[in-house]
Amino acid sequence: MPIVLYTVGAFVIGLLLVSLRVLREYERGVIFTLGRFTGVKGPGLIIVIPFIQQMVRVDLRTVVMDVPTQDVISRDNVSVKVNAVVYFRVVDPEKAIIQVEDHYAATSQLAQTTLRSVLGQHELDEMLAERDKLNADIQRILDEQTDAWGVKVRNVEIKHVDLDESMIRAIARQAEAERERRAKVISAEGELQAAEKLMQSAEVLGRHPLAIQVRYLQALSAVASDRTSTIVFPLPLELLEALRRPAGAA
Repeated sequence: MPIVLYTVGAFVIGLLLVSLRVLREYERGVIFTLGRFTGVKGPGLIIVIPFIQQMVRVDLRTVVMDVPTQDVISRDNVSVKVNAVVYFRVVDPEKAIIQVEDHYAATSQLAQTTLRSVLGQHELDEMLAERDKLNADIQRILDEQTDAWGVKVRNVEIKHVDLDESMIRAIARQAEAERERRAKVISAEGELQAAEKLMQSAEVLGRHPLAIQVRYLQALSAVASDRTSTIVFPLPLELLEALRRPAGAA
């Protein structure tokens, strides 16, 4: 009799030990009882009845997934190679196990196709200059698609946009031409402003004849300071007339 009790006790203790499960803070256990979903348990110590219940662990931490390099043809028919990184996490363990076979593989494949689809609708200049907008568009589309799987896409970042050598040289030539164009425009704007100021100066000097003589004398003084050469200037008759006037004349 004692042997039977010991055997039964050992069996019960063993069964209890086998039934115990410990789930970490970032883990949840999806419980199936005779094949039917009966709930989500965890974290902490839980009991799973052997042979009757099965448990599937689900990790709730954020996953960093590297999207492989994709060949993309932009809207202006430029072939580029693009790769990205996706940050996502499981927010509904039940859907992540029941609604999709492998939520990680499904999210990876969806990210690749979405990356090609979204970037193919934009031109090369937009890919290079508007990455934040493209990242937001890809993240929004992925989040809408993965919501049925209990997955939340937190962020998408395009890492590299690789171009052919010929396209890099073409972009360099385009940038150089753009810089030359800007330099010419700035030079033309400077000449226009200078011409406008000269025109205003001419109008002022035209209204005051004595101002012309003062400006003439200033020019003579500036040239006289240079002793390396001899320069002969004609003396305007208007200046002589002004000097011959009486001291009290206006």
